[in-house]
Amino acid sequence: MGNSKSGVLSKDLLEELKSNTRYTEEQLYAWYQTFMKECPSGQISTEQFESIYASFFPDADPKAYAQHVFRSFDSNSDGTLDFKEYIVALHLTSSGKTIQKLEWAFALYDVDKNGTITKNEIHEIVKSIFNMISKEDQKNLPDDENTPEKRTEKIWAFFGKQENDKITEGEFIQGVMDNKHILRLIQFDEPQKVQNRLKEKKQ
Repeated sequence: MGNSKSGVLSKDLLEELKSNTRYTEEQLYAWYQTFMKECPSGQISTEQFESIYASFFPDADPKAYAQHVFRSFDSNSDGTLDFKEYIVALHLTSSGKTIQKLEWAFALYDVDKNGTITKNEIHEIVKSIFNMISKEDQKNLPDDENTPEKRTEKIWAFFGKQENDKITEGEFIQGVMDNKHILRLIQFDEPQKVQNRLKEKKQ
């Protein structure tokens, strides 16, 4: 929900963002001006967010993945991202600490936001990631992870879970910290590239 409809960045929000991200006051003011120019309402809708992804992936189908990323950043579930949510998202995906990134990754995979992850939820996110990988690149993936189903099975096996078990946030973070292979399987580095390009565009 946006408290940023006016053209001024409030002092309280500025201080909060400075303490929670690596950005300076000057950077935050610059980001804010650009944000308000592109989103005069002070909010980014799901559709706007999807179009940002679509413009960077003309040869792929990023819609499903963009929707999941948007959901994971929409902290108050109001269907829009305000400036605070946007900056926190930018920080987390580009320079956040490992634990913070893993907390975000958990939120990405926790599709129904109930605090646990099921095998079906992992499959849903993995499927959306595969839509972002070109067919050519998919051919180069190892045999045991070259389809969404195989990659889901591989991730689930890493966590040692039965078919209908669930993974808690603590288990998820610990599991990934203990096994870097899982990190490679659950993440997709294109969002990082999107953020970098967005930053270049805005500077």
